[in-house]
Amino acid sequence: MKKNKLVFWHKTEVTREMRENLNGHRSLVIWFTGLPSSGKSTIAHQLELKLYDLKVKTITLDGDNIRHGLCSDLGFSPEDRSENIRRIGEVIKLLLSAGLVVLCAFVSPFRRDRQYLRNLLGKDFIEIYCRCPIEICAQRDPKGLYKEAFKGLIPEYTGVSAPYEEPENPDLIIDTHLITVEESVNLLLKYILPKIFNHGIQKI
Repeated sequence: MKKNKLVFWHKTEVTREMRENLNGHRSLVIWFTGLPSSGKSTIAHQLELKLYDLKVKTITLDGDNIRHGLCSDLGFSPEDRSENIRRIGEVIKLLLSAGLVVLCAFVSPFRRDRQYLRNLLGKDFIEIYCRCPIEICAQRDPKGLYKEAFKGLIPEYTGVSAPYEEPENPDLIIDTHLITVEESVNLLLKYILPKIFNHGIQKI
């Protein structure tokens, strides 16, 4: 993207490291990807509740919610999906600098877009693949969108009329059709808590 010569970056007096020390934990992004109705949002919100109980400062970004505001002008073409991810990535950078653990539930069907985020966010990016057969996702679907998509009434619906590219090397795979939400959250806590707390962060 071409830089605007009229726009300058202003250095802040309060740094991310200072905020992390104040919070007593590292900031991090936990990215949930998977087919629609694979359990991403449900698990993300339940994980956030557990982290809240542990005094971890969090925020959850949900795909549908983001499309109500920040990305309300975007459709579901491959180009619009990529722009959706680009905007979210910039929001995440701001939230990480605020010292937050950012939980993100987005279908994000393309590997290139998820790799873009990994390149953008580096070691702060943890990819969680919520794996679930499409037949189970369709049975769970509270909105009835799969049913409409199978009838050809919804174009560009991921898993039906648009592709979903499975992660090749996610940080963690959760088979959401085989274990409960509670078991999924416990698995996540075991994986992420050492990354949040065991980085030399000390309260000031």
